[in-house]
Amino acid sequence: MDAACSTQLIDGDGVFNVSGVDHFIKEVKLEECGLSYAVVSIMGPQSSGKSTLLNHLFGTNFREMDAFRGRHVLILTTKGIWIARCAGIEPCTVVMDLEGTDGRERGEDDTAFEKQSALFALAVSDIVLINMWCHDIGREQAANKPLLKTVFQVMMRLFSPRKTTLMFVIRDKTRTPLENLEPVLREDIQKIWDSVPKPQAHKETPLSDFFNVEVVALSSYEEKEEQFKEQVYNLRQRFFQSVAPGGLAGDRRGVVPANAFAFSAEQMWQVIKDNKDLDLPAHKVMVATVRCEEIANEKFSGFIANENWRELEEAVQSGPVSGFGKKLSSILQSCLSEYDTEATYFEEGVRSSKRQQLQEKLLQLVQPTFQDVLGHLRSGTLENFKNAFEKSLEAGEGFSSSADSCAQSCMSKFDKGCEEAVIAQANWDTSKTREKLHRDIEAHISSVRTAKLSELTTLYESKLNVALSGPVEALLDGANDETWPAIRKLLRREGELAVYGLSNALSGFDMDEETRNKMLNDLENYARGIVETKAKEEAGRALMRMKDRFATIFSHDSDSMPRVWTGKEDIRAITKMARSASLKLLSVMAVIRLDDELDNIEKTLTLALVNATSNNATSKSISTIDSLASSTWEQVAPEKTLITPVQCKSLWRQFKNETEYTVTQAISAQEANRRNNNWLPPPWAILALVVLGFNEFMTLLRNPLWLGVLFVGYLVCKALWVQLNISGEFRNGALPGLLSLSTKFLPTVMNLLRKLAEEGQAPSTNTNQTSTNSTAHSEVTTNGESSSSSSSGSSPARSVPIDTSA
Repeated sequence: MDAACSTQLIDGDGVFNVSGVDHFIKEVKLEECGLSYAVVSIMGPQSSGKSTLLNHLFGTNFREMDAFRGRHVLILTTKGIWIARCAGIEPCTVVMDLEGTDGRERGEDDTAFEKQSALFALAVSDIVLINMWCHDIGREQAANKPLLKTVFQVMMRLFSPRKTTLMFVIRDKTRTPLENLEPVLREDIQKIWDSVPKPQAHKETPLSDFFNVEVVALSSYEEKEEQFKEQVYNLRQRFFQSVAPGGLAGDRRGVVPANAFAFSAEQMWQVIKDNKDLDLPAHKVMVATVRCEEIANEKFSGFIANENWRELEEAVQSGPVSGFGKKLSSILQSCLSEYDTEATYFEEGVRSSKRQQLQEKLLQLVQPTFQDVLGHLRSGTLENFKNAFEKSLEAGEGFSSSADSCAQSCMSKFDKGCEEAVIAQANWDTSKTREKLHRDIEAHISSVRTAKLSELTTLYESKLNVALSGPVEALLDGANDETWPAIRKLLRREGELAVYGLSNALSGFDMDEETRNKMLNDLENYARGIVETKAKEEAGRALMRMKDRFATIFSHDSDSMPRVWTGKEDIRAITKMARSASLKLLSVMAVIRLDDELDNIEKTLTLALVNATSNNATSKSISTIDSLASSTWEQVAPEKTLITPVQCKSLWRQFKNETEYTVTQAISAQEANRRNNNWLPPPWAILALVVLGFNEFMTLLRNPLWLGVLFVGYLVCKALWVQLNISGEFRNGALPGLLSLSTKFLPTVMNLLRKLAEEGQAPSTNTNQTSTNSTAHSEVTTNGESSSSSSSGSSPARSVPIDTSA
């Protein structure tokens, strides 16, 4: 296709050629022109040489009338409206060739298309060429008068018409000078303008408010071709830079951008064809609205498919992205710049509105990703704060100073990250995310503070447990008059140390005085609670402690050595002393005495339980015993009572019952020891033996052999006594002793005989010496064993088993 690219815009039936126009615009690259283009149209009587003029003037290739058929054979050559680009004229100039008026093919009454095409030309064109014959100037029935009436009439249908240049091209100029023809023509034009009915608002409006009237004259193309071409060439020069200020094109207010020309022309023709009044400003807004919206949608789709945006979005899903705001702002700005470039020539209000809508859609699209970035930034900052805070605390820095410095540092980094993430095109507020981060940090600080304070409290509580539990238990175990003063002193000392340590530890925490004092008071109360708890535990073991103390004092002397009940000990006094000590323990454990308050519990218990035993008959003792028939102590608060008077009475009764056996065993041991140590018969028995055995004694003196036999019998009996351990066997009773001796007697006798037999086999040379030595040795051994046996026999008799069980 040639450079002119002639295309039918509207066919003879009034159908707009959409595909053809789109193809034409792409071929001549009209979309690239913006507002720097001009539209020229030509109208005139049929077969008046319009197409010929355009072809010579603009280098187009419109179909011309066949010259060989004669100029007076008028036939319809151009049907509808054709469009082409002017060759070699800058800026880009588009020319429209309209179907001729007053044609015989359409008839006299079919003027609808004629008016529609005229209105279309006036609405679209910057310059309208009106082709007319020179001989019609000044004639009442000239061929151009219906055309001018049509032009002026349709002009009234434009609500806000722009000022169009009307260039009257006088064809086949005669010798009459143009200076003479032009006034006549302008007079005819004015008459036609005045005769056209006008709306009330334009009754007095002059023609110059609507049109710039230009008049040119051309010689006959057939008779003076060279002169015609020269005049056309000169006229062509006037179309260069026609849209510049002062150029041939008139008012440019209604012009639409080149890339919307096809749509604008189509919409105009549709309105005109529907026989509606054409509001050019409204049409301009409509065109701008449609085209700007199309451009915005195109750019929005392009942004969604943008590879850089998709990569950035995917990167944000996996984690924080450095320089997110700068990268996204660049992508958005590129998209908006493309919109601005393509929509720059459309009506400013519409363009700005659609740009704002596009920007809002884009921001709405990217906002979730932006929120994800803020989420990553917030979570990362919170994690960094936790790590930094933990390290700072491990380094020994104060809690409050660590929290403040770490929080301030992390919030500063978050603010910097927000600045990097913020999009230049959006005025999004990050304060909510910042506030949430601040709340999260404060919550973490609070949780760590709670944990640290709990750790400190637990630490000092455990120290108090160690410092108080064992000593308090030991003091209560050795209960005496100084027990509770010692416990109070211990509690005061350890409590002050713990409170001082906790107070120093709390100095690093930024806490109000009330909370601080409460924690210190709670620690003091905890220390007091440890003592009270331990006292309650020991009170629950009071009976066992009393029995242990009784057993210790009763079974050991003042040097803590085990007692041997030889018969000289005063068991009654020892028992009373041991029971008094146990009663002392009971009185100490009866109540908690941490407030250094005096009471008469020990006196009451002594009178009621110890002294009452020896004074049961007195009314005073009965009254004292009745004083224990109560659940509270006098001058003692119930919450400080560990063992009530009734419980004390019950415990004492149980204590006496369980220690009675120990006393009885001691008394029995004393009696047994006395019996074991007294082997001689009574004196009267000795005197009777002497008197009654005098004769036998004299017999022994007369016959010394019997004395030897008695001596040998004595030795044998002594040996059996030692070997059988008779005294030890009878210690557990007569019957057990006899049973045990019956089983051991025969083996012991056989053992003695075997030894005697072994001694008899010794050499005879040593018989006397051996016999003498053996006898001496036997005597020594017998004496030693007798002594040992006597000692071992008496020792178990003196030892008394003590029952210390509960």
